[in-house]
Amino acid sequence: MHCPPLTITFLGTGTSSGVPMIACPCEVCHSYNSKDKRLRSSILVQSATTSLVVDTTPDFRYQMLRSHVTKLDAVIFTHPHKDHIAGLDDIRGYNFFSHKAMEVYSNELTQQALRNEFHYIFSDQKYPGIPAVNLHTITGESFIVGDIPVQPIKVWHLKMPVLGFRFGNFCYITDANKIDAEEKEKIKGSEILILNALRHKHHISHFTLSEAIALADELKIPQAYFTHISHQLGLHEKINKTLPTQRQLAYDLQEIIL
Repeated sequence: MHCPPLTITFLGTGTSSGVPMIACPCEVCHSYNSKDKRLRSSILVQSATTSLVVDTTPDFRYQMLRSHVTKLDAVIFTHPHKDHIAGLDDIRGYNFFSHKAMEVYSNELTQQALRNEFHYIFSDQKYPGIPAVNLHTITGESFIVGDIPVQPIKVWHLKMPVLGFRFGNFCYITDANKIDAEEKEKIKGSEILILNALRHKHHISHFTLSEAIALADELKIPQAYFTHISHQLGLHEKINKTLPTQRQLAYDLQEIIL
């Protein structure tokens, strides 16, 4: 499917606790560098006519205000963990001004969590002013949001299936520590890969920085950026200086134009 020119904005690049982490005394959490301030991980994908976000984090309201997003056509969810779904209630503003329901795409596992967490959205008796959504089930098949084609990529977050997404020559994968061979084929040929890289030390359900670099190299991706970053990884500028220009940490509000 043809993909139009896209602008990708990192709405957040932090892990579930964000950076700085509450009550933490470390140098990263007390850094004055804006690139060490990380909201929870999410991206905005925009063509000339369509805008969508991947995940609604606990910071969703502020992320939309900070990036001046006045039009949003859809939300696509990666998985049901709280740091990726908690902000769904704040789509109400878009409902109000667009006079229509938000198109929401997720797998069945995430739909179950959404129905539990936001039961009032899906209740038969609707309270005035609650969010309105049209819920779509993501399978393994590609789909289109407006004029943006979306290819789901199944990855593993320990034993939980998580969805990554390919938009044209751009891939976004968060909360993963394993990708099966057949799903790697969907990533190959991409120009840019966004991949989670939590920290240096091994983690049970996330790629480390070295593992993320190795995967980008294995797949021969020309440019990779790393997200879902913990304060344990270190200072942004210090870490990036140790990395080649084609393998870099992402930061909040960074834009990529394709």
